[in-house]
Amino acid sequence: MKSTKGVSRRTFLKRSSATGIFLALGFPAAALEAVAEKMPPLQNMALEALKGIEINPFIIIDQSGKITIISHKPDMGQGTWQSIPTVVAEELDVDPATITIKSSVGEKKFGDQLAAGSSSIRGSWNTLRNSGAAAREMLMTAAARQWGVPVAECSTANARVLHTSTGKSLGYGELIEAASTLPVPAEPKLKAATAFKWVGKSVPKPDVPLKVNGSAVYGMDMKVPGMLYASVERCPTITGKLVSFDDSKARAVKGVKHVIKSERPFFSRTFEGVAVIADSYYGALEGRKRLMIEWNTSAEKEVDSAAFIASLHELAGQEGAVHDQAPEFKQVLEQAAKKHMASYETPFLAHSPLEPENALVHVRDGECEIWAPVQGPDGAVRAVSEYLGIPYDKVIIHVPFLGGGFGRKAFTDYILEAAYLSRELKAPIKVVWTREDDTLQGPFRSASVSRMEGALDKEGNVLALHHKIVAPSIQGQLWNGLKENTPDAWAMEGISKHDSPYQIPNYKTSFVLAETSIPIAWWRSVYASASMFGHESFIDELAQMNGKDPLELRIEMSQGDSRYRKVLEALKEKSGWAAKPEAGKGKGCAIARSFGSIVAHALFMGRNKEGKLRVEKVVSVIDCGTFVNPDTIRAQTEGNIVMGLTAAIKDPIIFKEGKVQQTNFHNYRMLRINEMPEVEVHIMQNNEHPGGVGEPGLPPVAPALANAVFSATGKRIRKLPINLDEV
Repeated sequence: MKSTKGVSRRTFLKRSSATGIFLALGFPAAALEAVAEKMPPLQNMALEALKGIEINPFIIIDQSGKITIISHKPDMGQGTWQSIPTVVAEELDVDPATITIKSSVGEKKFGDQLAAGSSSIRGSWNTLRNSGAAAREMLMTAAARQWGVPVAECSTANARVLHTSTGKSLGYGELIEAASTLPVPAEPKLKAATAFKWVGKSVPKPDVPLKVNGSAVYGMDMKVPGMLYASVERCPTITGKLVSFDDSKARAVKGVKHVIKSERPFFSRTFEGVAVIADSYYGALEGRKRLMIEWNTSAEKEVDSAAFIASLHELAGQEGAVHDQAPEFKQVLEQAAKKHMASYETPFLAHSPLEPENALVHVRDGECEIWAPVQGPDGAVRAVSEYLGIPYDKVIIHVPFLGGGFGRKAFTDYILEAAYLSRELKAPIKVVWTREDDTLQGPFRSASVSRMEGALDKEGNVLALHHKIVAPSIQGQLWNGLKENTPDAWAMEGISKHDSPYQIPNYKTSFVLAETSIPIAWWRSVYASASMFGHESFIDELAQMNGKDPLELRIEMSQGDSRYRKVLEALKEKSGWAAKPEAGKGKGCAIARSFGSIVAHALFMGRNKEGKLRVEKVVSVIDCGTFVNPDTIRAQTEGNIVMGLTAAIKDPIIFKEGKVQQTNFHNYRMLRINEMPEVEVHIMQNNEHPGGVGEPGLPPVAPALANAVFSATGKRIRKLPINLDEV
């Protein structure tokens, strides 16, 4: 795989998930997604599609007037099933409630189809709008030619082209054949935000009824004729090697057809296992339980998470690779009247999507068909194509709804595992991971340490701040994409001078690389989920040192960034921050800019009947620029709070002698419904470019919690998770 040295995470996600960017409309590069660096020449498309004419890749209209809009980014709960078609429909001037929505199947013409990095809308915004607007102009042109009138006299409404002065109108279905032969407008006129009918409005989500009545299809639901189920026993120390196995008892289980060695490629590694294949999942799982396997686990005996985290604190004493540094930082820090240093620690975590990994794959002669919940259809097609040596266009993927992903299903190892078994057995094979498989095997969010240094002058003004991240490199581990003695740019999400625009005259960020054999990957909000715990907790500590209110200090230091400051000011107002907490209670705040959005939380601590601390309320303010559906913004922010609190107060992933000690939700606990605080979400209104929503609400949760604990108890927490019963 090519090196990704020096690339941002957004750029990598874009490059790695598309073997070739192809969009149907001839838009200038400046009008395409903001995260794109270069786009190849774009071409006009007028292809006849099954049951309709494809006026461009996103829009298919048949002559009866039925309109199908393609959603090219999988929906794992973040709302793309609605939001993507709605943006297209808005510019097409069609009520989204009247359209049919279909998912892409990995075709290159859609370009980047990876739902990750909170990029689905912000990365496709211009492309989607131009698709709808160009199609509408083509339909208007076709109508104007039929009527012999200027296009400027035509308008659209409810999937019809209107000529007001004569009262004539034609439905899109009547015009589609003629429209599809016209050249695609290079720069179609887009609607003004004030003219939006559906974007920015709370409208019913079309997937909700399906999920309520049980008709929504997930990967676990996928079935095809003649398929067999596979359950794979994998080494408990992750990277151990298979020595031998006895399958005699497994083969005695009713329905078991095969027992074979399996492989699961994961970037430069290949993990081994023993697969039991049966005509039912029950049979496969029962057969797996009866396997007798000898593993070579010697290489991982020394892997211990406590020892690894201790090594992170030791490494924090190194200078590290500098990402950004003010010229006089060192001198100012040395000469400051007041100095402060603190280290913050976060643990390994599992992704734990509600739906564990699963994939159904059928490899035939020279072709392959996949049914799998995956975050990147095009990336999965490319990975299977390369792995099996089958042409890209001979691999097709069907992507159902995903029962959560959080970054885990951006990887294709579980699909390749099923592809291997299908190729070997020449049958459609469905591999289903158990909850234990998902918890034990990873990949994981890495443990990390943030070493913070700060300096104040005699008046209490913050003069200098240094955030040093000590952690493994995701891109370095996965494909050796990190140059020696260089910082991991992904690790700067949330803490870079751009993302954290506090007016601190002498600012520094750096990175110390820590190596580990434990497989790591992005986890919802990636490095920011851990680094912001240290960053925003330390700001509170500096506020305490100079006797200032922590929220007021943040506002004071944000005067140079109006959007950042306005979010903080709104949080102050909406949360009633000025009110003093009752005795024994507390409040804490934190803010983070990540994935193109700004989110701030005010978290309020109370006590239960036993006098134990509990989170009573969280007030959130989010500036995500232009948004499609405010209900989705609120839901995603609430979900981030749930996941953020779970990570902050529940169980870590612990390694001992190379083995994960947690197995299921009894010892890797989730936040329960009776622990859920009251949540208020306030959305800032503006016409800025859309930002991400699926991840930005998570990074400020842990620091807001720790700051509230300090407010309530006077105890400063610098290590996660926090046991609220013992504070």
